[in-house]
Amino acid sequence: METALKALGNEGFFLFSSLDTNNDLYLSPEEFKPIAEKLTGVTPVSEYEEEETLDPSGEMLSVAAKFQPLLMETMTKSKDGFLGISHVALSGLRNWTAPAAPVNVMFARQFKAFLPPKNKLELGDPWWIIPSELNIFTGYLSNNRFYPPAPKGKEIIIHKLLSMFHPRPFVKTRFAPQGAVACIQASSEFYYTVAFRIHAEFQLNEPPDFPFWFSPGQFTGHVILSKDSSHVREFKLFVPNNRSLNVDMEWLYGASESSNMEVDIGYLPQMELESMGPSIPSVIHDENGNVIDSRDPTGEPIQFVFEEITWQQKITWEEAAQKLEVAMYPFKKVSYLPFTQAFERAKAENKLVHSILLWGALDDQSC
Repeated sequence: METALKALGNEGFFLFSSLDTNNDLYLSPEEFKPIAEKLTGVTPVSEYEEEETLDPSGEMLSVAAKFQPLLMETMTKSKDGFLGISHVALSGLRNWTAPAAPVNVMFARQFKAFLPPKNKLELGDPWWIIPSELNIFTGYLSNNRFYPPAPKGKEIIIHKLLSMFHPRPFVKTRFAPQGAVACIQASSEFYYTVAFRIHAEFQLNEPPDFPFWFSPGQFTGHVILSKDSSHVREFKLFVPNNRSLNVDMEWLYGASESSNMEVDIGYLPQMELESMGPSIPSVIHDENGNVIDSRDPTGEPIQFVFEEITWQQKITWEEAAQKLEVAMYPFKKVSYLPFTQAFERAKAENKLVHSILLWGALDDQSC
């Protein structure tokens, strides 16, 4: 390590360390790939392998991204005009003004990752789509990283969705609780409504700048899909904007893990993905199995008619969201009440009030 530091210098070793994900002081071809793509300008058409081969004739879902950039004036550092903060440090944030991909088309089958396991078919019973690998004993992941690791398994669809906002999403946050959790909100004979919550973040800077981490409080939403995942009726994912602060930002000022780090919180008005309609067949067959044109004789697209879903069981969105919240934050098993309501409850139950004042929200990743 001393030899590497001497040969590369502080900044060179900092970049090397950000790529050396297994800390073996050797860059494998996979670890070197982000730099190779940056230098050559060539990005593979299909970056990641799916768990299974998708049927090219399966249904396709069009998803649209909506994004309004962070309001700079909501950052604490804005109060003194960002005094002492270099323009370069915030360049990735200032330049992020639109989604990386306003529209994307995906296979309905890719949303299979949101289906419940066989032992989690009760309404509101949460399961992990992406399990959290961190706890109070494991600490946190390195801040000194620029490029996300290649997603695997159920991470792939979430990485693909978040990449519509920015090209460098990390589907697992540096701090616990990380991952993605879901539960069934409604069930019919052939369909589920699955509510989900995802803790993910983005790296906004690239070398030679130092890392800048952008961590929304949470991504939440729902997907309505058939039990065999062949059809997606509806999909929505968004960052809640009902609080005055909903994004944590952290950026390094030096070429080492122990370098000074600035921290701030701000407000993001809009960050959401929504399906543009139900998934539709990519190839249409007539009753004899022959492929037919997707447009009628007048040139208009064929209109599909979808059956109405009759839900046999359902819980409210608020109930589902609360179950996901407790799965991420077990301390939420205790009721945390707004200031005025707390005194009413305390009086009714003849208990004392424990008041906590925080800069941000304790029950999302922006704090």
